[in-house]
Amino acid sequence: MKKLFYIIILLAVAAPSFAGNPDRQGEAGAYELLMNPWARSAGLHTMTTSNISGVEALRLNPAGLIRINKTELVIGHTRYMVGTDINLNSFGISQRLGKSGAFGVEIMAVDFGEIPITTEALPEGTGAALSPSWFNLGISYAHMFENKVSVGITFRAVSESTSDVSAFGFAIDAGVQYVTGPDDNVKFGISLRNIGSPMTFRGEGISLQRPNPDSEGKYALTYYTRSQDFELPSVLNIGLAYDLWFKKGTDEVAFEKRKSSRLTFLANFTSNSFSQDQIGGGLEFGLHDMFFLRGGYKYEFGSNENEGVAAPIYSGPCAGATLQVPTSKNGKSTFAIDYAYRQTQIFDGTHNIAIRFNL
Repeated sequence: MKKLFYIIILLAVAAPSFAGNPDRQGEAGAYELLMNPWARSAGLHTMTTSNISGVEALRLNPAGLIRINKTELVIGHTRYMVGTDINLNSFGISQRLGKSGAFGVEIMAVDFGEIPITTEALPEGTGAALSPSWFNLGISYAHMFENKVSVGITFRAVSESTSDVSAFGFAIDAGVQYVTGPDDNVKFGISLRNIGSPMTFRGEGISLQRPNPDSEGKYALTYYTRSQDFELPSVLNIGLAYDLWFKKGTDEVAFEKRKSSRLTFLANFTSNSFSQDQIGGGLEFGLHDMFFLRGGYKYEFGSNENEGVAAPIYSGPCAGATLQVPTSKNGKSTFAIDYAYRQTQIFDGTHNIAIRFNL
């Protein structure tokens, strides 16, 4: 256990040396892997590496998958950068396997709506519409050691396609969470995301028909354009959280966290392989495990050098709330509604909403 803890600390110290590379900005693809369809973590700008739990952990740190009661089911909908008509639809389920294991599945699809098809001859539109299909599926497993350290891994399939062009790839996420303190109130987490195979677009859509250059024959030739491979947007996250419990009375033995109020402080550092690094922090207040308010702020290094649409999409404030009610006498089974809003540098922000069932 001590060796594992030292490894975690070493990674935390060494991580800043893997700084973001702005010179490679725009060279990656499949950026839907960085979109967060889950409202709880979105309300803190996806900075909950250290304390994320359940289904949402598949999107950030799979080590948190196991930190649920027994079963969790989440359905989410996101209005991505309102004004673009892009929506995210997501579904996930996590299930504990015994005392030390958990399994989870997450599905996310990006809905672009209908995009008018234009051509050189008909720049105003042909009357037909294009509907791209972006889809990814994640399958995760997490294991806990002595209720203090949990590790997790996610295997993800990524698909992007239209009617005549498609690309497919695989990605792996891995993460660690460490919990300590008198009330398990100090949390630390590291996750490495989107490590996988390059993707390439293939299909009839990248072919082109042109007249035969030989004037003696009047027939068309089909030319196939070579599509350049693109990498996945790999990311390293390091997070720290501290829970401040407002206990009732002075009897520590009778103290129950679920009947108390909590204020959580968190901080997170993100190293992007294809863009600038980011840092941020946030607060979450929970009242009797029924009502939660959260908010945070994210800053991207070098963002002051950008202007207009060149500025990072998500840098600035975010906020969210949760209403959670028990559905069993012991209070372990709950139903919750989560909401989040994130300011964007262009368009009118991103709204997340989700419903959760904890059994």
